[in-house]
This record gives sequence, structure tokens and C-alpha cells, in this order.
Amino acid sequence: MNLRQAAFLIGGKGTRLGTRTSATPKPLLEVGGKPFLDHLIENTARYGIRDVVLLAGHFGDQAEARYRDWGQARGLSIRCIIEPSEAGTGGALLHAREFLDDEFLLFNGDSLFDINLLDLSLIDVGPDGLAKMALREVEDASRYGGVTLSGTAVTQMVERAQAGPGLINGGVYVLRKSLLDYVTKSPCSIERDVFPVLAGQGKLFGRSYRNYFIDIGIPADLERARSELPRHLKRRAAFFDRDGVLNEDTGYVHRPEDFVWREGAISAIKLLNDREGFVFVITNQAGVAHGYYEEDAVHALHSWIQEQLGLHGAHVDAFYHCPHHVSGKRPEYTLACDCRKPAPGLLLKAMEEWSVDPNRSFLIGDKTSDVEAATAAGVRGHLLTDDDRDLSQLTGELLGEVSAPDLGS
Repeated sequence: MNLRQAAFLIGGKGTRLGTRTSATPKPLLEVGGKPFLDHLIENTARYGIRDVVLLAGHFGDQAEARYRDWGQARGLSIRCIIEPSEAGTGGALLHAREFLDDEFLLFNGDSLFDINLLDLSLIDVGPDGLAKMALREVEDASRYGGVTLSGTAVTQMVERAQAGPGLINGGVYVLRKSLLDYVTKSPCSIERDVFPVLAGQGKLFGRSYRNYFIDIGIPADLERARSELPRHLKRRAAFFDRDGVLNEDTGYVHRPEDFVWREGAISAIKLLNDREGFVFVITNQAGVAHGYYEEDAVHALHSWIQEQLGLHGAHVDAFYHCPHHVSGKRPEYTLACDCRKPAPGLLLKAMEEWSVDPNRSFLIGDKTSDVEAATAAGVRGHLLTDDDRDLSQLTGELLGEVSAPDLGS
């Protein structure tokens, strides 16, 4: 995914929430011990998005004050743009036009739709397509606007769907900035005034997902989010050893030209992304201690791996490596550490930095030291054998054994 920017619509007044929004903007309401918007931004940052634009209005000064230092502390550039008067979702985008990339992600600030953003970005819209949207299947679409999908083409959007099962707009988009040429009035709603026109012109596309969806637009759903979201975001994780699991182990692999994917490795990672799980790579890199290559080579190879995965709609949430070895030749790396497998340090660090549910997580490695590290960290370990030729198939089987809890629709 070449996208580097995400914008969040956070300017609504939240009148359906009554006194809860009398002094606080809806996206800043507390859910799981912090503002709901924190969860949205953090979830987006998993995909390498570092440029964030907040399209604010109602109580926009609170968002500006909250996220100025908050973003810097997390390596994010967050710009808050406060519209001078209520202009609708389309007007808010138009007001921020000079700050938007030619293509960017857009999110509703009052809902979380936990899809694989890379998968959405891969929809082919051709040279004339202007928007891709994530659609959600729901049991009763009458509360929402209805969407008709033919293949990946959105052919119709209605403001209110009929009662019963249907597709709804999930509030997650990939947009081309040239879409703003269709914002010809103020206030303007992209949902009501722009998207239906694009659908009629064959310029709007989408994909249906059944992933976790929650909005906080009404009191009952706000309380449901407060109950459900912390549990949902404590995710199952897959820990992959690298050499011998994701790629052929030809000995101290540290250059892209020497990296050969194992069968099903990319599909396995994408399967986990699609199923809302974390993916971590946990690898011993004693070649650094032995002086065969620099630690920068490890980082560079992992960046290349991430780029290759992105071409297939997949990503790794984080790479962890140990450069140490007690018999190394470089003194700064020659030591006994707690991160070289079979020690569990790398797994424990990942679980400290990310909200991982160890009871539903697993590791796949090709050495007993990998499994020992997993066991010491309280995670189930699976030793890859010659019978496990397709990593995607094995991952699917393990996912079936540690399925996520049902939080409803």
C-alpha cells in the first residue's frame, strides 16, 4: 500500500448522545480507558500510516490540544484542521484540501471497522475510479444507508435501507483527492451528495467484510463499545520465526536477493491480517554478532519484506530480532541475553508493547528453541515439519483452534 495518510472526520455534534457530548466531542468520549479516537488512530498506525489529519469542528480545540503532543510521542504527525462553520463531511474535506495527499484513507471518527486496510486498498478502480469503501454485512440495515454491490462496483446508495439483512457503508474509505471536484456546495455530505453520484458514474467501488464493527453514535452502542472493544482489541497473535519458516534458510540471510519465500508464507500472513490478528516476526540474527553483516542490514531486509507483503495486501505488525551470541566476534554483541531463543525475551517484549491475548496466540518455528521460547512466554508453540509444506494451510488450522470470541454483529 502506497498510502501514507489517514484523515478522520471528527466534527459531528453527537446530538443523539445527549448530555454525554455537551462538553466533549463524540470521538473523544472515553472507551476502554481512553478516547475512542485513540483506538482508531492506533489501529491505523499498524499499517505504517504516520501522517494523520483530524477534520474537526464541534469542540475542535479539544482534539487539537489532545493530539499535538500525543502524536509526537508516538512518531506520528497529527494536524488538526478546524472548519470555521459547519460544512458537512464533504465540506470538511474541501476545507482541508491543501493538506491532503492525492490519495488518502478516510475514516468516520465515531466508528471502528476492523478490516485489513491493505486489502481494501488493492481494489482495482482503473484510471477513472475515485473512491473505494469498506462495506459491512448487518442483520438489520434499516438504521443505516443501504448499498448495492455488483462485483466490486457500488451501483446504488440509498439514505435509508429496508429492514432486514443488507450491506451498509462501514465508514472506511480510500479516496482520490480529485473527488473533491464533486463538492459543489456547502454544507455538503460525501455520503448523501457525492457517493450516489459517483455510483451512477461507475466511479465508486467497494468490498464487503464481516469483520468487527462498532459505532458510538447512540447511547446503547457507546455502552456496548465500552464493554466490547477492550476485549476485541486484546488480539490473538501469530509469532513467526523467520529463516526456515517464512523463507528458505540458506544460512545467514540478510539481503533481499537471497530471500526466498516459503510456500504459503505470504498467504498465511494475509490470512491473519484478514482475521484481525497480530503478526510478529521473532528471529535470532547471530550473524550480526559474528560480524557477517551489520544490524542495519536486518532492518533494511525487514523493510523490504514489508514492502513485498504490501503488494499482496499483507503486513507484519512488528519485527523483533536478537543480534547477540555468546561466541560472537563483535564485543558489543557478544553476551548472554534474554532475547536469543530459547529465551522468551522477544516474545515478552512484543506482548508488553502490544495488546496480545496469549491464550489465543501461537508461534510457528522450525527449531525446538523456537517452541521452548514460546512455552516460556506462555504461548503455544508449533514445530514446523516437512509435512507442513504450505504455511497458509497450517496457519488456518491453528487459527481454527484458537478462534476469536463472538462479539456479535
